[in-house]
Amino acid sequence: MKTERLEILVEEPSMEAFLRALLPRVLGPQVGFQIYPYQCKDDLLGKLSARLQGYANWLPDTWRIVVVVDRDDDDCAALKQRLEQVAAQAGMRTRTAGVGQMWQVVNRIAIEELEAWYFGDWEAVRQAYPRVSVTVPKKEGFRDPDAISGGTWEKFELVLQRAGYFKNGLRKTEAAREIGQRIEPQRNRSRSFQVFRDAILEMV
Repeated sequence: MKTERLEILVEEPSMEAFLRALLPRVLGPQVGFQIYPYQCKDDLLGKLSARLQGYANWLPDTWRIVVVVDRDDDDCAALKQRLEQVAAQAGMRTRTAGVGQMWQVVNRIAIEELEAWYFGDWEAVRQAYPRVSVTVPKKEGFRDPDAISGGTWEKFELVLQRAGYFKNGLRKTEAAREIGQRIEPQRNRSRSFQVFRDAILEMV
């Protein structure tokens, strides 16, 4: 059944800004969406059960729910299992559990944070911030966007500050909007972004 609308739950305003800039180019005009940011990851996880139980009472067959959280320091498999269990307890079928069946919820994790998705498409970053070095993705510690250690957003901030941007600290929502407008989904090297992208494309 064709998806007509996405309800997207995210943990913070920067992910909301990123997706608002990116998704119209992925979804096209035929699929609507709304994004609901929470105050933080714990806020989203704490309220997710009640939110999904509410959706379970009225969600149309042509609507899908997308939940996106950062992995941060969590075990990825355990975090995914937690999200899956919350959906199951709300009586909703997830993409993971409903293989071959109509599903309502897809859970996706940015590893370890949204900024890894920026490192996955460095050309988009350079379009937004032209003074950053073209060689960053080839340097040790940056070759795998999802394996950057020590805090992905801190590393991203440092790279941009060395190029003369955000001297007073990374403005995360501003950067998310600027880069989200330029991300090329098929070019992105982040595996966690690719998994997110493929789920969205499957729906449309």
